[in-house]
Amino acid sequence: MIDPITALAGIQSAVALIKKVSKTVDDVSSLGPVLGKYFDAKSTAVKAVKEAKKSSKKSNMATAIEIEMALEQAREFEKQLQLLFMQTGKIDVWNKIKRRSAEMDADDARALSASSKDARQRRQRQKEIAEIVLGSSLIITILSGIGYGIYLLMLYCDGQCGR
Repeated sequence: MIDPITALAGIQSAVALIKKVSKTVDDVSSLGPVLGKYFDAKSTAVKAVKEAKKSSKKSNMATAIEIEMALEQAREFEKQLQLLFMQTGKIDVWNKIKRRSAEMDADDARALSASSKDARQRRQRQKEIAEIVLGSSLIITILSGIGYGIYLLMLYCDGQCGR
């Protein structure tokens, strides 16, 4: 499980870093490395929110809400970044960044879906194996009982039936 607090701190530190770097650079193209860290942190935080929401623990729900609020702040921050890219005439770069981010999120969702499908199939196979083992044990027990009954009948017949 992804640690929600770490995910939250990741978003906040990435935003702070971008704000600091954006004040010192002349060209928004120089923001590339720090933008990558931001989008990675955001993706991690989204995963943490999903995991925290799945849990029924109140503390996880509180953390999920806290991260959700941070994600809302991140959306507002992205609007500011978009404006920065617009002002410098690099909106096409911003659009490519957002498109790539969306592609990566979709890839992550597909991978998660595939892993959960694999887990379901694994549980189904384990259930089938357990049923086979249980059924085989039952059949062996019944056949053993029948065999023992025949053995006892033969012993009884040897002593009683031949007279």
